Amino acid sequence: MRIISKLIAAGAALLMTAGGAMAAGKVTLAIGGASCLCYLPTVLAKQLGEYEKAGVNVDLVDFKGGSQSLTAVLGGSADVVSGYFDHTVELAAKKQHLQAFVIYDQYPGLVLVVSPKQTGKIKSVKDLDGKKVGVSAPGSSTDFFLKYQLVKAGLKKDSAAVIGVGLGATAVAAMEQGQIDAAVMLDPAVTVLQTKYKDLTILSDTRTQKDTEAVFGGDYPGGAFYTRPEWMKAHPQETQAMTNAMVATLKWIHSHSAEEIAAKMPENLVGPHKDAYLAALKNTIPMYSTTGLMDPKGAEAVLEVFKIGSPDVAGANIDITKTYTNEFVEKADATVK
Repeated sequence: MRIISKLIAAGAALLMTAGGAMAAGKVTLAIGGASCLCYLPTVLAKQLGEYEKAGVNVDLVDFKGGSQSLTAVLGGSADVVSGYFDHTVELAAKKQHLQAFVIYDQYPGLVLVVSPKQTGKIKSVKDLDGKKVGVSAPGSSTDFFLKYQLVKAGLKKDSAAVIGVGLGATAVAAMEQGQIDAAVMLDPAVTVLQTKYKDLTILSDTRTQKDTEAVFGGDYPGGAFYTRPEWMKAHPQETQAMTNAMVATLKWIHSHSAEEIAAKMPENLVGPHKDAYLAALKNTIPMYSTTGLMDPKGAEAVLEVFKIGSPDVAGANIDITKTYTNEFVEKADATVK
């Protein structure tokens, strides 16, 4: 009887283990540059164990820019993108439907910075005509932002030579070495440069609500989880779990100090300039959403910006409401404490 009891207990344990494994689906999440503070919530959720708590096994795959992470999802090597929402608008013009299901950046945090070697020579966006300008990767949100700024300044969208330099240390090095004349960057790289070069010239900044409204005329959502609607339909539990994990992470961010947040991040992402990283993080925390919800007015703002910089978007008659859903965040709000 003892042997039978032990066998039954072992079998029950095995079934429980198998059941748990079945409940925790696996998701490959392509991130467009993990070193960027704009993507911190994605990495932090992993560090805090929020994905596992929500019942999903997330494998983070890091890329140099949003365009490359997007290509991974379109090509089938990744399931979900952690990248900028504006890619869904660009693809809608090409009849490729992607949908954001949780927003973690309520501002984009994009900054157009002049190389220290060009200080005093480049004073406005118009001065970028014919210059070499760095972006994370061609076709990424940094590239879109540059084109928008050029057109807004009265130049052609291709009037500057675009060079992919990544988002972190590689972008800083390219700026310091004079390989490029300017760049669209994000924190902590911007703050690292500002700390070293007190007279650093910034041509455009979207790290705060005030600056974002000055550039775009209103809110402009940045980082989000997005994927193909058919994937969400086939994986509703994984989609909800990822949303729950992100909403929980956003709540954690806004209830902890910058020092506590930085302490949870991998050392290789914090980098050697820890003081600059912490200073950048303190400036960035207000950029993170408190709810995970998409503001419909923000989505409309993204569409209007792309109409200026992209003739394809302008003529596509895009229904912006199909590029995002708040369904999963609304459910998460009812369960995540």
